[in-house]
Amino acid sequence: MTTFPTAPAVRTTPEGLLWEPSGRWVRGRKGEVTVVDSRHPVLVWEPGVPVPLYAFPRAEVREDLLRPAKNPATGTHTGSRVFYDLDLGGEPLENAAWTFPAADLADHIAFEWFRRVGRGLDHWYEEEEEIFVHPRDPHKRVDALPSSRHLVVEIHGTVVADTHRPVLLFETGLPTRYYVPPEDVRLDLLEPTDHHTGCPYKGTAEYWSWRGESDVPPNIVWSYPDPLPAAGAVKGLLAFYDEAVDITVDGERQERPVTHFTTTLAAPPPA
Repeated sequence: MTTFPTAPAVRTTPEGLLWEPSGRWVRGRKGEVTVVDSRHPVLVWEPGVPVPLYAFPRAEVREDLLRPAKNPATGTHTGSRVFYDLDLGGEPLENAAWTFPAADLADHIAFEWFRRVGRGLDHWYEEEEEIFVHPRDPHKRVDALPSSRHLVVEIHGTVVADTHRPVLLFETGLPTRYYVPPEDVRLDLLEPTDHHTGCPYKGTAEYWSWRGESDVPPNIVWSYPDPLPAAGAVKGLLAFYDEAVDITVDGERQERPVTHFTTTLAAPPPA
C-alpha cells in the first residue's frame, strides 16, 4: 500500500483563529537588524481576513527589542492581549508586534509587515527568498498558463486589447486574470503611473491608467516586469481589472466579477 505524508492539520481556537505549523525557515528584519529568526513559525488566519500571517515562538524573537506599547492598538488582531513597540534605539515603532489571546498561541509573537500596512518589519525571508506583503498561503495555488483563446478587452466600447496569445493566471479565490502581450495592447490609450504593488506569489507590479475622459478608475492595468518564478509566464505582459472593463473570451462576454477589489476601484482617488 502506498502512503503519503500528511499535511499539518489546521487547528481552530475558541476565538475563531485558524493556525497550523509551518516547516519554513522565516526571518524578519527592520533595516539591517534581524528581529525574528525562526525555524518553528506558525501560520495564523484571522476571521474575515483572506491572507495569513506568521506568529513565532518567543525564543526565536528578539524580545530585548520589544517594549510594552505606549498606545496599544486595541480592537485589532482578533482581541489581541498585548501589543509591543519595537525599539531599535531611535523613535520606537508603535504596535509592531502583538500576542493573540488564544491559549494555543500564548507563547508566540506576531509582527506587522511594512509592505502590507505601512508599518512593521520591512524585509521578510522564507528560506533564502525574500517575500512581500504577507506569507504565502500553503492552501492557495497560482498557475500561469499560456493559451490560444481569442481575448478582447474593451473600455467604454473602445477595444484596448485583442490577442490570440494571452496567458491565463488562475489564483485561488480570485477571478481569472488575462495577461496580454504589449504588442496586442493599445498602449497609446494608456498612461503609465508611479503606482506599485507587491504580491508574495507574483512580485512587484507597475501600473497604467486609462487616458480617456470617463469614470474609469486609475491604475486599471498592471504588469510584472520581473515576476517571481511561479508566475514567470506573465513577465512583461499586461492585465486588466476584470471588475472594471469588458472582457470577451472566444466570443463570449464575461460577467464582471465582484471581489474585494471592486470597492477599491470604485473609491474616489485621493485629493
